[in-house]
Amino acid sequence: MTKKKTLYNPGTLALLLFLVVILFNPFVIVNAGERGVLMQFGKVEERILGEGIHAVIPLVNTVKKLSVRVQKQESSAEASSKDLQEVFTDVALNWHIVPEEANAVFQQVGDENAVVERIINPAVEEVLKAVMAKYTAEEIITKRGEVKAGVDNSLTERLTGYHIRVDDISLVHVHFSQRFSDAVEAKQIAEQEAKKAGFVVMKALKDAEVKVNLARGEAEAQSLLRETLTSELLLKQAIEKWNGEPPLIIGEGGAKLLNLSKLAKGKEN
Repeated sequence: MTKKKTLYNPGTLALLLFLVVILFNPFVIVNAGERGVLMQFGKVEERILGEGIHAVIPLVNTVKKLSVRVQKQESSAEASSKDLQEVFTDVALNWHIVPEEANAVFQQVGDENAVVERIINPAVEEVLKAVMAKYTAEEIITKRGEVKAGVDNSLTERLTGYHIRVDDISLVHVHFSQRFSDAVEAKQIAEQEAKKAGFVVMKALKDAEVKVNLARGEAEAQSLLRETLTSELLLKQAIEKWNGEPPLIIGEGGAKLLNLSKLAKGKEN
């Protein structure tokens, strides 16, 4: 009787029940931002467990939890431009597993780490190589928005086939080889010098044009003045400027031929 009482003791039963729960675990809890991939004897089932507590059959069912939250993956890739310049790109990709397709992701690829290593990193590198090859190095800089849109579209289309959704792509840093950077800098300096030289030439042309216009204006003014000077006007101006002395007649070589002033004085005497 003592052994039976010990066996059916409430404390002993509770302990046995607790051990059964621990060992066989007939319940599984799926946390927020996760989905549970339900498997029966290792076979992935179509049913996906949402957030909350779920009853499962111990030893028959197993559950693999996958995060469906937005995750950030940073990677670097090297590519070549259309004009065969080396392009180095740092990419930040925000992505998440499509919740309704979590079972397919686990069945085809694996967990989140496998998704990053096997799918995302190779896809980013391949897409960047394909997109950068369509543009010259200069266009990659001047058409950055267009380049980013091409990367967005290509990468989104590629990852959709693996049940992964792209939330955002950032081309954090795009740079080229040191040789190309030096060539770009030299070109910019040459362009600035050319602009400066062109400005100097334009200024000289403007100054010359101003002088020509001034000379032309003076010539036209003198021509106009000659046309307007009549004999009557010249006589009037001569009378206004006459100092009252008789005119002096000078011949060739500056020799005085006739001094009317002296002649007039002699007559007076």
